[in-house]
Amino acid sequence: MDFVTRYLDEVAEIAARIDREAIGRLLDVLVEVRAAGGRLFILGVGGSAANASHAVNDFRKIAGLEAYTPVDNVSELTARINDEGWDSSLAKWLAGSRLTDRDCVLIFSVGGGDPERNVSVNLVRAIEYAKSVGARVCGVVGRAGGFTAKMADACVLIPVVDAQTVTPHTEAFQAVVWHLLVSHPRLQASPTKWESLER
Repeated sequence: MDFVTRYLDEVAEIAARIDREAIGRLLDVLVEVRAAGGRLFILGVGGSAANASHAVNDFRKIAGLEAYTPVDNVSELTARINDEGWDSSLAKWLAGSRLTDRDCVLIFSVGGGDPERNVSVNLVRAIEYAKSVGARVCGVVGRAGGFTAKMADACVLIPVVDAQTVTPHTEAFQAVVWHLLVSHPRLQASPTKWESLER
């Protein structure tokens, strides 16, 4: 039970320490993008890819924000990886989606990409491409020193309370943050099902 208690105590500490102003900046960007008729492209790999797919559903259905992720089309994604390479796969997908300066790219990642150490370079190239066309870049990540945190217009850093649990807490709090956003009165456009039944 010691690990259970420690892990849940870490969850509580992260929730207490997370930067509310950073979440507010991310909210502002998403409100502006929706108002301008822009689109939201959510990128993540590994566990963050699954989060991206779930978040696309919520931003579309609850927030009324046109949203997409490359991981929802495994045929195209793997064809791009096979034919063009892993590093360029997400940037090429964004180019194929005709990313513009009205759009936003939201990165879900533990490290946020690190070109020097050759980690999540596909996210790095996607961010570089987004910046080159003037799209907004946002992130929910677990490392302040990663490429996303350095380049983003708005980035929520998940506080590190234990170096041994950075990945599970970062991926779990990605879900906390996006659910907070789609539930926020400034962004929520439609009620969630069970809450609507209680009204």
